[in-house]
Amino acid sequence: MTEELKFEKALERLEKIVEELEEGNIPLEDALKKYEEGVKLSRVCSERLTQAEKKIQVLTKTLDGSLKREDFKFEEEG
Repeated sequence: MTEELKFEKALERLEKIVEELEEGNIPLEDALKKYEEGVKLSRVCSERLTQAEKKIQVLTKTLDGSLKREDFKFEEEG
């Protein structure tokens, strides 16, 4: 199920699960199932973002005005 899930749908479902868990009005067993589903969805979202990050390319303008493709370089703030 989660393999075919699009990022937006996975994120939407994950947000719904978080809301339900925050309300705290569900039995423990159901909460554990939802938590497990949430962890799986979180991993799916993370994998999708990593894949997208690898595909991103930046177009930069060179000195002569032409466009040049370069791999995206993620710079972490530190």
